[in-house]
This record gives sequence, structure tokens and C-alpha cells, in this order.
Amino acid sequence: MLEFFKNTDINFLGRRQTFYILSIILVSIGLVSLTQISRGKGNLGIDFAGGAAVQLKFDQPIPINEARRALSDGGLPGTELQEVVRENKLIIRVKKKDIVQKNIRGQIESIISKAFSGNPFIIESSTEIGPTIGKRLQEDALWAITISLVGIISFIAYRFQFQFGVAAAIAAFHDVLVVLGTFFLLDKEITLLTVTALLTIAGYSLNDTVVIFDRIRENLKTRKKESFEQTINRTINDVLSRTLITSVTTFLAVAALYLFGGEVIHDFALAVLIGVVVGTYSSWFIASSLLVTWKQRHRETRVLKRA
Repeated sequence: MLEFFKNTDINFLGRRQTFYILSIILVSIGLVSLTQISRGKGNLGIDFAGGAAVQLKFDQPIPINEARRALSDGGLPGTELQEVVRENKLIIRVKKKDIVQKNIRGQIESIISKAFSGNPFIIESSTEIGPTIGKRLQEDALWAITISLVGIISFIAYRFQFQFGVAAAIAAFHDVLVVLGTFFLLDKEITLLTVTALLTIAGYSLNDTVVIFDRIRENLKTRKKESFEQTINRTINDVLSRTLITSVTTFLAVAALYLFGGEVIHDFALAVLIGVVVGTYSSWFIASSLLVTWKQRHRETRVLKRA
């Protein structure tokens, strides 16, 4: 109903080789990151690395730097602290490699009680995850992403054609790896919430790509005089306003979560923000370009077989 751009004629496929090179670089970074994370070399949260998390509720605000210093002096130098703004809450995470004794909850409680004796607190929650469970969660996370991509291929192949399903799955996998690689380079903590964000990104990418693919299928039936590449290029221009409105609306909503949603979902929102941008890019320049490349390779193969 609302169109920002009308009758555009942008050649999205004209420089697809350039965008292929860019995406190969980004995906390569993602694959290296995935390899490092699977080897336990990344900034893994306690969900995957094992460790403990304790959430404290104070009567008054607590200076986070003083709490970090107190824990370090008390024998927990590798502690990660996260403040819940305006709620006087402090989340304390200690990875398995930094735990030097059992009963980490009691150790934290003792240190904080001595350092902030004038600021009473209660322990709202306490979680401990062993390295075996963390390893199992890593495997389950990889399986969840793999199964979702296989489901994408199956659904699109059934709904459209096999090559459409492969192109959509590659685009979704591309987006997941780019976001993962970005998080790895930024040294962001990889947690189960990060995996949730990656699956959300895969779903968003699929939705964006299906809209374009559906219009491509319609135009292939009505614009038979145009070449395959011309039809796809025209289709992307046809849905340009729709794609931008969807992407901008989603971006603004997630940006609000990023800015005002609090520390707990900060990294989740950041991952989705990056995913929205990357997903829009891949729908325009990768998924559709793969269809054209596939078609050209198929045509060349048929010519060689005839020769």
C-alpha cells in the first residue's frame, strides 16, 4: 500500500560477482569463527563452557566496578558482571575455568556480604552448568541450526523448485555465519540466547527471500519474452519498497529493544539488528543471484552435452 520507490530500475544482478566475493569473505570469517567456537576458543558463555551464574537483588544501587574489584580480591578474577539497570540487580557469571573451588554460590555470597555489609541483598537465582552439559548444549545448538536449514530447503523445494530451496538455504546459512563471525570478531559472548537470535535471523531471511521468490515465480509466467536474469532483476525492483518497509520497521523495533530493553537482551537485539541488515542484503544480492548462476550453469552443461 505504501511505496517509497516507484518504477525503479536498479541492476541488482549486474555486479553479482563482486557481491559473491564480498560474501565469500564474510562467510569465511564465519566458518573460521564456527570452527574456533566448536573447539572452545571463542568467548563462550557458561551455557556452553560450563560455570555458574548468580543473580543478586540489592536494597540500594551497587557500584559495579567496586563489586568486580571485591570479587577479584576474593579469588574470582575472571568474573563477568552484568547490571540490571534501575532494578538494583547484579548478575555474576563465573566460567568453569575460573572456578577454583566448589560452592561458588557460597563463595560469591561471602565476598559480597563482606564488601557491601551496609547494602543487604538476596540471591534470586543460582545456576551451575558442568562442562559435559555445556558440550552437549553446543552439539544441540548446531543440530538445531542444521535441522532448520534442512527444513528450509525441503519447504522451498516443495513450494517452488529445488534450486529455489537451495538458494534460500544458502542465503539463510550465509546470514547466520556472517552474524556469528561478527560476534566472534567483537568478542561477544556466545550463549543460548545468541543461538536463539541466529535461528530468528534464519527465519527472517527465509521470509524475506520467499516474498521475492514468490513474485519471481509469478513473473516467470507472465513475462516470457524477458530473459531469466531480466525477470529476476525486475522482480527485485517490484518488491523493493515492500522489502525496505519490512526491514526498516523490523530494524526500528529491534533497535528499541537494543537501546531500552536492558542488558539481559542487549546481545540478542544486536545480533538481530545485524541479521536484518545482512538478511536484506542476501535477499537482494545473493539468493536471487544464485538462481541466475544456477540457470546459466545448467544451460552451459546442456550445451556441452549436445556438443
